[in-house]
Amino acid sequence: MGLTRNSVGKNAVSSGINIKNQSQTDKVIALAGNPNVGKSTIFNNLTGMNQHTGNWAGKTVASADGYCKYKNTSIHLVDIPGTYSLMAHSAEEEIARNFICFGNSDAVIVVCDATCLERNLNLVLQTIEICDNVIVCVNLLDEAKRKGIEINLTKLSERLGVKVVGTTARKKKSLDKLLEAVYEVCESKSNSKIKVKYIRPIEEAVSVIEPEIRKICKGLNSRWISIKLLEQDNSLIDELNNYLDFNILESEDVKNALYEARLILKNENITCENLESKIVSCIVLTAEDIALDCVRYEKSSYSASDRRIDKILTSRITGFPVMLIMLGIVFWLTIIGANYPSKLLADGLFHIQDKLTEIFNYFNAPDWLHGILVLGVYRVVAWIVSVM
Repeated sequence: MGLTRNSVGKNAVSSGINIKNQSQTDKVIALAGNPNVGKSTIFNNLTGMNQHTGNWAGKTVASADGYCKYKNTSIHLVDIPGTYSLMAHSAEEEIARNFICFGNSDAVIVVCDATCLERNLNLVLQTIEICDNVIVCVNLLDEAKRKGIEINLTKLSERLGVKVVGTTARKKKSLDKLLEAVYEVCESKSNSKIKVKYIRPIEEAVSVIEPEIRKICKGLNSRWISIKLLEQDNSLIDELNNYLDFNILESEDVKNALYEARLILKNENITCENLESKIVSCIVLTAEDIALDCVRYEKSSYSASDRRIDKILTSRITGFPVMLIMLGIVFWLTIIGANYPSKLLADGLFHIQDKLTEIFNYFNAPDWLHGILVLGVYRVVAWIVSVM
């Protein structure tokens, strides 16, 4: 489902990315991350005008890809949709997951928000499960410093087992380290990345399936695919079958392994309905543990005001009344409230129009000139400003 060098036809069509100019020496790098972490700013600063936009094939989700160069290496950067997870509950998550898993990219950059690293680590850990080559880009370091948040990037890199780079996306010079990390990762592969440890029954079930998956899904992460088969993730299974050109569930060895693995889970009262929540819990706990080890706050109550506001806005008791009050305010502003500043603007701007007319009359300017400049251009602009 993305850029591949060996199967350009099928996968390139599925990805919706333009690869006509793709070279055998290009390094294909996926740029992933939560929405609003500066991912697009990094993409724009790296690629400049060398970018293409469109939609993913069969989706209304926007796609973007571009080129940049570093040390005589051409880097093909693909900006995949912003997402908080790869669990594929939305079109954005499905596209991001498929590209990371089946896109055959040389590496994946996961952009994180330095001001809320723990939350962003969930996506990092999921990406590390799928992809061998991952670079973590901790962005918005300037915002984190302003809030008194200090991140030990060296320790974070050690815990995750991947390259970690700190950036401030608005400053282009800070992106040089990111390109250096991409270059190093593409040149030398590392196998010391973190492995999320799940509860004992899940690990036992995975150990039963994984050997069979490893025989079939060469080039893909057999552990992660084993987990997805246990979850009965139908959208992933469909994509996997399309990638392999056969139905993996028709394999007798896989079917027998799945049956045995599900018996292990059933004996521990783990069903398909609650399996995903247990997997998510393990990922979240791992992210919390890493964040506690790598992030330090000058003030332990740095987010206390945010949490107090959240309690009011998201509480079951106060949340709905607050929402209705806010909607009422928006409707009032739209229908009535906006008329007051609009009238003030109109009075002020049309008072200036009268003064302009007096100036034109004082200099005996022709009526056609007054009509074009004052009654035409100025009056139209005044109306638009005062109304809109």
